[in-house]
Amino acid sequence: MPFATKRTTTKTTTRTAADGTVTTTIETTTASTPKPFDITLYLAGTPNGKKASIALEELSQAYGITYNVRSIDFSKVEQKEEWFLKINPNGRIPAIVDHARGDFAVFESGAILLYLAEHYDPEGVLLSKDADERSTAVQWVMWQMGGLGPMQGQAGHFNGAAEKIPYAINRYTDETKRLYSVMERAFSDGREYLAGNKYSIADISSFTWTAYHQFSLGKDFTLEEYPLVNKWLHKIAQRNAVVAGMNVPTKITLLENDFKA
Repeated sequence: MPFATKRTTTKTTTRTAADGTVTTTIETTTASTPKPFDITLYLAGTPNGKKASIALEELSQAYGITYNVRSIDFSKVEQKEEWFLKINPNGRIPAIVDHARGDFAVFESGAILLYLAEHYDPEGVLLSKDADERSTAVQWVMWQMGGLGPMQGQAGHFNGAAEKIPYAINRYTDETKRLYSVMERAFSDGREYLAGNKYSIADISSFTWTAYHQFSLGKDFTLEEYPLVNKWLHKIAQRNAVVAGMNVPTKITLLENDFKA
């Protein structure tokens, strides 16, 4: 990853006195050139978008990497504009462009988490260097990408739709609850985090969706049936990088109102 560069300027001044004495003065000035942003993050304030911003905040705090945020305006359908489709051909958020690696583009939130862990996390802050621990974390990321996210997303869609379709509402709500039960069962073995006793991208991946449970399942839905999930959710919500990442691209009150220490 790039670091700030320093430029040294040397100025030499020669003066000749009336008696013929020659005096040479050398002035050296060193100035730092601001480091460009390592990464540009394209996102909107969705659970998937906030996965990427949380991961970048974690890496920023751990290693000092920098990133720039480009908010995508759904009301203007920016995600379908040609310039953005060159970054993400699927026309969805989030996406990143890695300027430190030749403007390499990555789309899909799970792929972004894995990419950042591979290229910007040498000490394994977000993804363990132990093969088994790493595999366990990746399994939970895949679980969220293929299960929790799609099911809870559809539950939110049908619960919020003007036309109420009971079968669809029940189908996706019940499946989302089943997936919450999967997490609850995992935590019943005493683990602190989804993939074991070490915080990882697995927690980031599922936290952002679980935090928005009432947006998808309704205000009457609570985590009372899932006390271990609720405990984990509050634990993750207290992390400084999570608080910062959840407020990208704009500040929200969710953590302040629902996850106070």
